[in-house]
Amino acid sequence: MKQHLLVIASVLLALSFTSRNVQALVFEPQNWWTGMAHQSLQILVREPNIKQANWQLIPYQGVSLVGVSRGDSNNYAFLNVEVSPQARSGELHFTYQLKGKSYEVTYPLYPRADNSAQRKGFSSKDVIYLINPDRFANGDIKNDTLLGMREAADPQSRGGRHGGDLQGIIGHLDYLQTMGFSQLWLTPVRENDMPSYSYHGYAITDFYRIDERMGSTDDYIELSVQAREKGLGLIMDMVLNHSGSEHWWVGDPPTNDWLNFGGKFSSTSHARQTIQDPNASEYDKKQFTDGWFVPTMPDLNQRQPLLANYLIQHAIWWIETANLSGIRVDTYSYSDKAFLAQWTRRIMNEYPEFNIVGEEWSADPAIASYWQAGKVNRDGYRSALPSVMDFSLQEALIKALNEPESWNTGWVRVYQSLANDFLYANPNNLLIFADNHDMSRVYTELGQDLAKTKLAITLLLTTRGIPQIYYGTEVLLDNTGSNDHGDIRIDFPGGFAGQTQDAKTQIGLTERQKSMQNYVRQLLQIRNSNTVLAEGKLIHFSPFDGIYSYARSNATDTILVLLNKQGRAVTVDPVRFQEVTKGSHTGHELLTQKPIRLNEMRSIPAHSAQLIHIKHTDR
Repeated sequence: MKQHLLVIASVLLALSFTSRNVQALVFEPQNWWTGMAHQSLQILVREPNIKQANWQLIPYQGVSLVGVSRGDSNNYAFLNVEVSPQARSGELHFTYQLKGKSYEVTYPLYPRADNSAQRKGFSSKDVIYLINPDRFANGDIKNDTLLGMREAADPQSRGGRHGGDLQGIIGHLDYLQTMGFSQLWLTPVRENDMPSYSYHGYAITDFYRIDERMGSTDDYIELSVQAREKGLGLIMDMVLNHSGSEHWWVGDPPTNDWLNFGGKFSSTSHARQTIQDPNASEYDKKQFTDGWFVPTMPDLNQRQPLLANYLIQHAIWWIETANLSGIRVDTYSYSDKAFLAQWTRRIMNEYPEFNIVGEEWSADPAIASYWQAGKVNRDGYRSALPSVMDFSLQEALIKALNEPESWNTGWVRVYQSLANDFLYANPNNLLIFADNHDMSRVYTELGQDLAKTKLAITLLLTTRGIPQIYYGTEVLLDNTGSNDHGDIRIDFPGGFAGQTQDAKTQIGLTERQKSMQNYVRQLLQIRNSNTVLAEGKLIHFSPFDGIYSYARSNATDTILVLLNKQGRAVTVDPVRFQEVTKGSHTGHELLTQKPIRLNEMRSIPAHSAQLIHIKHTDR
């Protein structure tokens, strides 16, 4: 696989042309593969006046040019190619005539990597580490500021570029492996050549190009290769709803309907519930879906079939090129919902065991569950999206730990959130988190309370779903006093020159930071050593006296989790848990490795967690 990826990398940045008169054509995608489930390929060609060209494919066994689609701009053509299962890898030779001259160009057709279609996507067996690359680690200071890129490095500015890059992440792979993470989710690293505030990555100006200040496509492939060698998968953050205003198609869209609202700013309402609301007006639905986030993020019209196909193919291209194990989709519900079903279905048809998680920022499970594959929706909508982000549980967790305990506050928030799992087709495939790059850090939200933060992470790593931890949570990164995204996305300790702290070595860390980091590492080791925590059935108990308790159970093992948020010890009665102890008499507590007598009353210390492992053969 490594050799295959590196061969691809060597030719990604430019096509290999042979011609009588070479033209500066841009082909997207730059290459394709044999053996794909979907046999149709549509190649966008960009070049002044290319719309007028007449195209032919020099005969190639198993491949045919079935037509050319043309939009409204003179500067684009779309080559419709069929690649049959019998086609072999090689070079396609296209000829075209323009303004009385003839030209010939080659197009690479690669062999698909072995077992590419059977690749495993991220799952509940994994723990995802979310990184904002610009703020994580600077591995190559030479690319901090580059001639020709609109924004230079400004590490002292909250909203400026700080210089983190792909090489910096590569340099931390040993640390991430040692901690126990198994997947990396990077916020977008594709080109964001915007005049300002470009570090976050969500205003993409070239969907097929890695931002040069982050590195190159070769560097991204190398990150994937080295991460895979250390047992870490790579998840790409994709944006389907919009591009950056400096994208090349904004000034010259291939079709007049490429951008919503005719390419002029009209703000989205953010009224996501209009999609599910049976009483919603068509006006309100359109304003939510077609409206723009901000003037610098033009909203894409995925109802335009040429654009829809472009977005589908670019996702598949990156999966194959970088050997991805998953995709996270930004602002998922803001795109056209018919397109979203088509986009996810095409990808899942190519990779049946892949995983894609969509961001639907709603704490209402009735809205979020609408988008998960397998859900029977009242309006007949059928999604193919495997996973959604569980904002309900995130909000409930923060409230639970900050509120006093009563019949309707505190731990009951988490209990009620998980009780809504009946709304989801597959609650075990939800992405769960305590914080992320768009919200205040969990340590901040919990009032810089170390004990509460440990309880939050304990729940995250032991309940159902796919846990995601935001970079630096393990060393208590904090944005107290500011809600600015630049402070939420604070520099990772040890990733940049001049810092006095280093998370990798614990040099300069406070005792509280060391305690948290060691605790997260211990929890990850426990999770990775006990598959029941990832795949076991969840059985939870109604909160009592500040205790939230639940079990992850299978035929041979149960881990009973007891979380005490009270400032005092709480005694628990073993009778409550007989249905999960299943007649076993002994167990051992995983955090302390102490033996437990299951049939005895026991005390749970203040502000603490217990993870009691029960082997059902020990009776």
